[in-house]
Amino acid sequence: MPDLPYTRIVSLVPSLTELLVDLGLKDQLIGRTRFCVHPKEIKDIDIIGGTKNPNLEKIVELEPDFILANKEENRKEDIELLDKYATVRVTEIDSIQDAILEISSLGEVLGVKEQAGKLVKKITALLNDRPAKPPLSVAYFIWKDPWMTVGNDTYIHDVLHKYGLDNVYGLHKRYPKTTLNQLSEHAPELILLSSEPYPFKEKHIDEIKAVCPDSTVELINGEWFSWYGSRMIKAFSFLNEWRASL
Repeated sequence: MPDLPYTRIVSLVPSLTELLVDLGLKDQLIGRTRFCVHPKEIKDIDIIGGTKNPNLEKIVELEPDFILANKEENRKEDIELLDKYATVRVTEIDSIQDAILEISSLGEVLGVKEQAGKLVKKITALLNDRPAKPPLSVAYFIWKDPWMTVGNDTYIHDVLHKYGLDNVYGLHKRYPKTTLNQLSEHAPELILLSSEPYPFKEKHIDEIKAVCPDSTVELINGEWFSWYGSRMIKAFSFLNEWRASL
């Protein structure tokens, strides 16, 4: 691709690393976090630490001209330091609409507007094709000890909402802590245990069922609900079928 505005990109955001590759920028990507696992083609790209503890010295040594970060996933002090060495774009994505707008905006900034437009078109078509089903009350867990769920200003909540899943913790913000006793009081019809960031397993279903015997409890791939960017294509394809089956 000739005349790209940036040619040495470091991504500190796993789902946006995948987006960069799907925008045709794999050759420009010189650094990623250890949580950037998609797609497989990035396995030869330098790992610069985690999202919360990147190796700042190594990033600076790579001499990037563009660094992709996220307000929630990365630390403010790291972003401020890196901003002295490269253009740093700090994304803030709390809804599906935010994610779609960010794909378009990154396409403009990185000189791949056409590729971004194609992705947005596919994502929008899949979202518009989601099944119309009666609403279900739901609790979505991301952590235990303490038990943590999602509030109404998160991307996960918006995905739940779009698919007719009424978040019983929707009056809260960000990632509220709760207890199994409080969960029992809510008595949601459906309880989802995410695969990330906490790796829920079958044994946790029994723990939940002990306090919510009438609820359906399901292990779910967290990427379908929390990874924005081009993974939304795979996510919404899955969610369209999954929601129709509930």
